[in-house]
Order: sequence, then C-alpha cells, then structure tokens
Amino acid sequence: MQAVRGWAARLAPWFGALGLLGAVQQANAGDYDGSPQVAEFVGEMTRDYGFAGEQLMGVFREVQRKQAILDAISRPAERVKPWKEYRPMFITDARIARGVDFWRQHEAVLARAEQEYGVPAQVIVSIIGVETFFGRNTGNYRVIDALSTLGFDYPPRAEFFRKELREFLLLAREEQLDPLTLKGSYAGAMGLPQFMPSSFRAYAVDFDGDGHINIWNNPDDAIGSVASYFKRHGWVAGEPVVSRATVRGERADEGLTSGIEPVKTVAQLRALGWSSHDALRDDLPVTAFRLEGEYGPEYWMGLKNFYAITRYNRSVMYAMAVHQLSEQLVLARGVK
Repeated sequence: MQAVRGWAARLAPWFGALGLLGAVQQANAGDYDGSPQVAEFVGEMTRDYGFAGEQLMGVFREVQRKQAILDAISRPAERVKPWKEYRPMFITDARIARGVDFWRQHEAVLARAEQEYGVPAQVIVSIIGVETFFGRNTGNYRVIDALSTLGFDYPPRAEFFRKELREFLLLAREEQLDPLTLKGSYAGAMGLPQFMPSSFRAYAVDFDGDGHINIWNNPDDAIGSVASYFKRHGWVAGEPVVSRATVRGERADEGLTSGIEPVKTVAQLRALGWSSHDALRDDLPVTAFRLEGEYGPEYWMGLKNFYAITRYNRSVMYAMAVHQLSEQLVLARGVK
C-alpha cells in the first residue's frame, strides 16, 4: 500500500476537487476504449462527483474485459449442498489451527474491537477465516476489471455492478489509491473481509489510526471493519446467536421461516411443536430453520445476532458455518 500511495503522491492532481486519478499515461486502446456505455458512465462521474473526464477515460483505456469473470458468474449454480456437506468445507482442522494463530497474533486488536463494537473476537476471526482463509485467498482479479466487466457486459446485474464501480472509484480517490492495482474476487469483493466497495465506504474503519483504511494487507483495519459492519447491522453484545430446538407433531414444519428474516416468535413456534433448548422469551422473533445434518435433520432458532451474520451473506448455512467455526476457535484456543 505504501508504494501505491507513493504513486498517488506523484500524481497529486488525481485527487483535486475536480480531478480524479490525474495524469494517467496514454495507453494502447483497451477493451473499453470507445465504448458508449463507458463514455456515459464517465460523463456521470464527471458531472455528479467532480472527476476529470479525460483522466478517467485514461484509466478505462487500461481496463480489461475478462471473459473468465463472465463465464464464472453465468455458470449454472452448483447443486445446493446439504449442511452435512457444506459444514466440512469451512470447519476444518487447518482453518481452526490457522484461526487460533491469527487470534493470538492479533489478540490486542481483537480485544479492542470487541470492547468498542461488542462483537466477540472469535466471530471476527471466523468471518475472516471463512471469507479468505485469513488472507490466503483474497482474489487475483483487478477490482476495476471485475466491476467493469460485470457493469458493462453482464446485463442481468449491470446496474448493481456499475454502482459498485462508482463506489470503487470514489474510495480510490478518498484513500488515494491507484484503482488499477487493487485486487479482489471475480465479483469485486476486496481484502481480508471481502467487502464490496459500497460496504467499504459505509462500514470500513481506520482501526490503527494511520489516516487510511487498508483492508487488503492491514489486519488491524480488517478486524475493526468487520466489527463495525456487524455493529451497524444490529449485533447485540453478550447475546447468543442460535438455539437448538426439538420438534414434535405434524405441524412442526409449518414453523420453518421461508426467508432469513426473524418473523416468527418463540410462542408461535411452540404452538407448532417447537421447543428451545434454551430459555427464550415468548415474544422473541427468530429465524426458524432446518438443516440436513450428518445424523439427520437439525432444527434451529436463529436469534438477532444470527440475523446480523446473514447480513454479511444471506445464507443460513453460511451463518451457521461462521458461528460454529467461532465456537471451535474458542475450544481450540482454550486447550492449546
């Protein structure tokens, strides 16, 4: 990042009131040179956000359309794995061991994040572990290539990805970073916690106080940003995440939640044959779901903090993987 900002210092006009990304070198015509869509987008960025049009066009002359990204996002969805196959993908001895090491290495920062945001250290560690294996797999595509490819050449979600491209250019200007160097996933998710650009601008924090937010290779900022995200999405300090349930009777499956929002109360579920393994208030709204576990069906009630995890990824299995990995990290750290 220091080298990137050194580049920025040499091109200070990039960040002026009217200029973004100043004096980009003239390049050979890129995949989006002459594109009417790009010209329209650059016009919007110039008009609405004060970017320098010619300089921004110079950036897009170096942007590459990636067919591999279009192939990946258009590929038919894989069979949805049951929980008994999904869980072992994330809760492994290697991930737990690496998580314990990460926790120990950044213990003071994690403790400060927990104190400031109320999000347990093990949950923060678990998110980074599930998302990128603690920085091992953060993505190899240039973010600007990914977002441009999907924003201009993938009509089903072009509007969404053009919005993220706008957010990406804004964050590059705000953080004084070269947008042609930043890497991420094929969908444009970035850094250790895999934030999309809009999430970066809304929730990422400068947790080490150096004046910049760096979630790519600064674990302090990544840790603080994950904690900030969960706090802003309703995490309640000290509250549980899920409660195991026992079900009886023919109406039990009527209690299952159709989405992920906690819309049914504990009392409503009890009337349908559900009983929690924990003492829960009758009026508490929960997400009721069933997983196909290794030893048969598992019934669960997801509480407010469970819903907060699903705001990171709208999947009950994802949220359960994060939660159960966090539990395993606590156990492993306690015995080592």
